Amino acid sequence: MHKISTFLFAVMITTVSMAQKKPLDHSVYDQWQSMGERKISEDGRWALYTVEVQEGDGTLYLQQTDGTAKRAFPRGYGGEISRDGRFAIFKIKAPYAATRRARIQKKKPDEMPKDSLMIVMLGTDSIIRIPGVKSFRMPEDGGDWLAIHLERRATDSATTGPRKDDPKQLRKSDRYATDEAFDPNPELHSDAECDAPAGSSQEGTDLLFRNLKTGFERIIPWVSDLQWSKNGRLLLLKGTSSKSIKGSLNVMAVYRPLEDYLDTISRGANEYKAMAVDETGLQVVFTAERDSSVKSLQRFHKLWYWKNGYDSAKLLVDRNTAGMLLNWTVSENAPLSFSPSGKRIFFGTAPVRAPRDTSLIEMDLAKLDVWHHNDEYLQPQQLRNLDRELKRSYSAMWSVETSRMLQLADADMPQVFSSAEGDGTLFIGISDKATRKQSQWRGRTFDDVYAIDPMDGRRTVVLKGLNGNAQLSPEGRYIWWYDAATRKYYTWSAGKTVMISGKVPVALHDERFDMPDDPNPYGPVRWLENDEAVLVYDRFDIWQLDPQGIKPPVCVTGCAGRKTNKVYRYLPTDPEERSLKTGQVLLLRSFDEKTKVSGFARLTLGSQQPPELMMSGAYAVGMPLKAKQAERYVFTRETYVNPPDLYASTDLKSDVRLSAINPQQADYNWGTAELFQWKAYDGKDAVGILYKPADFDPSKKYPLISYFYERLSDGLHSYLPPAPTPSRLNISFFVSRGYLVLAPDIVYTKGYPGKSAFDYIVSGVRAVVKKGWADSTRLGLQGQSWGGYQTAHIITRTNLFRAAWAGAPVANMTSAYGGIRWESGLNRQFQYEHSQSRIGATLWENPKLYIENSPLFHLPRNKTPLVIMANDADGAVPWYQGIEMFTA
Repeated sequence: MHKISTFLFAVMITTVSMAQKKPLDHSVYDQWQSMGERKISEDGRWALYTVEVQEGDGTLYLQQTDGTAKRAFPRGYGGEISRDGRFAIFKIKAPYAATRRARIQKKKPDEMPKDSLMIVMLGTDSIIRIPGVKSFRMPEDGGDWLAIHLERRATDSATTGPRKDDPKQLRKSDRYATDEAFDPNPELHSDAECDAPAGSSQEGTDLLFRNLKTGFERIIPWVSDLQWSKNGRLLLLKGTSSKSIKGSLNVMAVYRPLEDYLDTISRGANEYKAMAVDETGLQVVFTAERDSSVKSLQRFHKLWYWKNGYDSAKLLVDRNTAGMLLNWTVSENAPLSFSPSGKRIFFGTAPVRAPRDTSLIEMDLAKLDVWHHNDEYLQPQQLRNLDRELKRSYSAMWSVETSRMLQLADADMPQVFSSAEGDGTLFIGISDKATRKQSQWRGRTFDDVYAIDPMDGRRTVVLKGLNGNAQLSPEGRYIWWYDAATRKYYTWSAGKTVMISGKVPVALHDERFDMPDDPNPYGPVRWLENDEAVLVYDRFDIWQLDPQGIKPPVCVTGCAGRKTNKVYRYLPTDPEERSLKTGQVLLLRSFDEKTKVSGFARLTLGSQQPPELMMSGAYAVGMPLKAKQAERYVFTRETYVNPPDLYASTDLKSDVRLSAINPQQADYNWGTAELFQWKAYDGKDAVGILYKPADFDPSKKYPLISYFYERLSDGLHSYLPPAPTPSRLNISFFVSRGYLVLAPDIVYTKGYPGKSAFDYIVSGVRAVVKKGWADSTRLGLQGQSWGGYQTAHIITRTNLFRAAWAGAPVANMTSAYGGIRWESGLNRQFQYEHSQSRIGATLWENPKLYIENSPLFHLPRNKTPLVIMANDADGAVPWYQGIEMFTA
């Protein structure tokens, strides 16, 4: 009797506790938190992360990965940890309220609140704060130096000299204590070719260098842009060398922080654009335009080169250089890069454009778009891509060893990709020129693929009209691709094409693909080192394929995934990794397709053993970050009930929780998420997610809303914060306020997308009603975009629902078929014939299917009150579809 009384008392307490919890309302959105940036130190001892709010000021945290020594920095963001793990560097945003107020008052950029910089010595109370900071940069592999770009401009000589913590660090102080600080020896670098016209410079601001270990500092004024070498031994600077009534003089300079030596390598260009430094810090390239005529209607950029030992940069490539195509020039819009060896420089070229006719008067011009059936692209797509096309450049290469230029790409073959990061012996060229026109109804082009010899530019045809994506192996021994038509992988080398996946006994393409087109592959994992083999996915497992097609394929996961319904996917933890090697331990994500349980597993490559499960549960795990020099990880874990907090682990078997976001959630009635199964009207087993209020009572009948798109059940353990949405259902909000929400998976039949949606959505809703949990007189539908279409269709087929919401619906497939996706400019025909709309025929081949699947033609049947939401700037669904339905 005592035990029963205790149990009843506990139930009463729980019931009272539930009753005291509040339902969510719209006031909660702004301060609801989410996990933002995440970093881990190379030694694994420290984590840096931010907690963001939907509107307002977030917080940056520094915390030891054992869960101790946690420090909070309001408004911190953009953080980095130095390579030695001693310092954290991050910016502090101006307060959100102050920035918002300044925007309302329409303050000028110079008047807006500014960010500041924090330098924190980890594990100590030492903090340095620097106000008015634009940005900061650290070299990738040289962690002692920090370049801080300040908001302020140099105003007098007092701001330009070096500052010091140790007097012994101070060198060349007199040389830099003037406004000519960018050029310590201007007389050595005079360029008669180019005196810059007044006002032509891009004014810069102060750049502060700081050595994190010694505290040594130097300020260099009038810097507009900068780039470190990977090893941190050289910094390339763009800016101005003087300021006077006549204007400023643009310059390029190099700074060697170890020697505290600054040297101007070029001066006086009208503008400097792209720039690059090789990995060693011994070579730089940049583009510059140095036309001495201010009134010139055409200006030509040139490629300039400097290496250690040069007094100044030398001209490398211009429009007259051997190898440059006729009437082409160096492009100012292309990026520059060195290959890792520093022996190759990659830049861009472009056709010379005719000068604009300045005699024409703008107001007298008639603007006309001409549509023509021979155009490669429709006019909306041409206009959408106009700016990109005007700036289009084509890859070219300069060999440092042979002092020779090689044009790699051109208008007929616009894409070229290199192997070995540019140092390889085989490049690949891609051209879609022959099939651009048919992309108007296919939604994609088909590629002609070429092998390119980077020594002489010679092109060899590999294949024509590929429905797939051809790539290079990392070392460049093979060109390889997946062909969607044959559903197989192939390699090409030395003129020989080999099918390499023919003996794999399972499908390597999407087994659940239900659109009227060739299915996509599950995709590649990585190549083994020296291009020995390539790893690819099937639905569950990983296969190793011999690029020569001689050795039989090997299921490196032992096909354990397919046997247990677990999907294994590789989680790379080294950002610089280019290939794998036999014996390497791989970190995998494990996901059970049936139960939606996920976690981490390990696999020793080549062991022929199934993956070892490390951590697994009824939750979703985020992408882990691994310390570079230690076996320590940070990752997020979440459920529908628990927000995605940050965890740390040394073995991925046990963990420490670092964050605890959204504590206010405990004050609100939340909910639960569970898999719900039933039999669809087409006779197949169906599954979806059923969300219930936390105080769910199975004896009560609740109002129910069904929300859907295609397949959503894999998101069973996703946390759904309450938030304003772009017409998607705010699930947690409605569940908190006493609704059931059903999110069913939908399996489609070609030609009948509307009926398929009806079969799965309506059958699922009726199954919940049959359980006795849902009130059959208070049922609703909500969908956005493709979900909006399905909502609009279903209410013309049944009067089951009390109310419905269709966001951006297509009402009339016959008019939408020829419409435009304004974000891309593409014709919408492809998505009916081959993609999501799933008709599988043209409008003229099967008009009955277009009419049958169009809600507009069946609207007289509808008796359901409907909200139609449409945006006039929708980039995918033309908003006149909403108008058609409204007026009907």
